Amino acid sequence: MAATSLHDALGPLLADPSAAAVLLDVDGTLAPIVRHADDAHVPEATRRPLITVARSYGFVGCVSGRRAAIARRIVSLGSITYVGNHGSEVLPGGASETEVDEEVAAWTERVRAFAAAELTREDVHRTRVRGEDKEAIAAFHWRGAPDEAAAEAVVEGIAARADGEGFALHRGRKVLEVRPPVALDKGRGIERLLTGRGLRVALYAGDDVTDVDAFAGLRRLVAAGELEAAVCVGVTSDETPDELVRAADLLVDGPAGVRELLTVLADAVRGGAVAPAGDPTPG
Repeated sequence: MAATSLHDALGPLLADPSAAAVLLDVDGTLAPIVRHADDAHVPEATRRPLITVARSYGFVGCVSGRRAAIARRIVSLGSITYVGNHGSEVLPGGASETEVDEEVAAWTERVRAFAAAELTREDVHRTRVRGEDKEAIAAFHWRGAPDEAAAEAVVEGIAARADGEGFALHRGRKVLEVRPPVALDKGRGIERLLTGRGLRVALYAGDDVTDVDAFAGLRRLVAAGELEAAVCVGVTSDETPDELVRAADLLVDGPAGVRELLTVLADAVRGGAVAPAGDPTPG
């Protein structure tokens, strides 16, 4: 851990909030991990400081493995930007239409056809592996299955067949994603999002291996001179991957730790220290 305290780590953002970006993963970061993904939501105690941050910092957004519109529903804040499907789509603050990467979108039909065939298999039904349609990405979840080890073994069979058909694979916390074989990760999405915005510093917080890509994207922006500094925050749990711990500048304890981080950012601008950038609207 490079920083000795939360306040020390956030110093570059607190020095000039109007020139700072705050980017956050959703599941496991803003929203606690739940047994069934559809039940995820951001607690009101977390949304309150997030609203203050969204009003006063230079750029605020969420970067999720979910579709951007679903991420916005979970967070329920319509004024900030959402990057979905690991960087392949963007839903700008206040917009109703999602901007989708054309190269990724071209694979949607093939990915969906593969997923539909897999979800009809007897072993998938028997072990209660759950599918998630993310258009050009198909996710297979085994969290909460009656026998998670058996379900994971079935998902490994899906992975082998997907690999044989030329798809890219990505493993997360009790989930396998079948993706198009094109460059696709949160870091690339963040680079496209922040380049040319004239910001000085950016923070990203996340809890999984996909968030290590986001850290790398921020550090590439620093190396390219787009940012002066980056703060990479790892959000820990009993499933924290080692890669995340090694890559983070700072570790916080679960979504409660993220709430504390947002509270520090919000407290720094309360009382008129920074002019509001506009009132967020529920999404």
